[in-house]
Amino acid sequence: MEFGSLSRAAEYCNYSQSAVSQIVNSLEHELGMSLLHRSHAGVWLTSEGEHLLPYIRNLSRAHIELSEKASELLGVESGLIRIGTFSSISCHLLAPILKDFKAQHPNIRFELYQGDYQKIETWISDGIVDFGFVDLPTLREFDTIPIRDDRMLALLPANHPYADEAFVPLKLFEQEPVVLLKEGTEKEVLEMFRKQRLKPKIEYLVEDDYTIMSMVENGLGISILGELVLQKITYRIVIKETMPKFSRKMGIAIKDRREASLAVRCFLDYVEENLDSYVSHNPLPG
Repeated sequence: MEFGSLSRAAEYCNYSQSAVSQIVNSLEHELGMSLLHRSHAGVWLTSEGEHLLPYIRNLSRAHIELSEKASELLGVESGLIRIGTFSSISCHLLAPILKDFKAQHPNIRFELYQGDYQKIETWISDGIVDFGFVDLPTLREFDTIPIRDDRMLALLPANHPYADEAFVPLKLFEQEPVVLLKEGTEKEVLEMFRKQRLKPKIEYLVEDDYTIMSMVENGLGISILGELVLQKITYRIVIKETMPKFSRKMGIAIKDRREASLAVRCFLDYVEENLDSYVSHNPLPG
């Protein structure tokens, strides 16, 4: 189970804990087997629960699809859209899109699942999300919509010797401590170092973009992050283009756009039609 406890699952679903317990108990009674181990440390799936989980998820998805199809046939514009995303997309691109889309389609609801590229691809394949934001190219079986090329930029402390230079040579990352994002942009960064035959001096692997910025600000090392997450920041750091330059290709992936619900197709159409007004390259801060 993703949440590890019935109370957190209940909070996420906006149910009481007793209601969730009753639902699970009723299902276990109907199936004639225990689905969860329960202890003071939390809950986890039994062996039988592990085997049945994919079927339970299929039933849940089928119920959502049935409700959405009924709404579509009745001409009611409603439904639930589940999106796999990551922090820079959520904060700087997805939030304003959702705001404007919701103004036009107030009855459509959203659930956002935050993860890294690989996790989002798995969620799409398993049907946990309707679509997700990914690094392109992605799995061949997905339909994709290109979103933007996101420049990868060097982060330096404010007093760094290269603070006044036009760019930062990638070979500098062999000479100084490097703070690197553990997942997400790590793939593009390490691939570029490999192409340049460089061995970066990685001293810190971090799971959060903003922790990296704070560590760079405090002189613990230098780093590279995507341009999108570097908008509207308040950290005292210097941001420079690298030499050579490189970027990541960001896009939306979906299993089969033609089979998506009316709400999902409506949202993707809106994104494609209005993308230019949300995607822009800003002057480098710092």
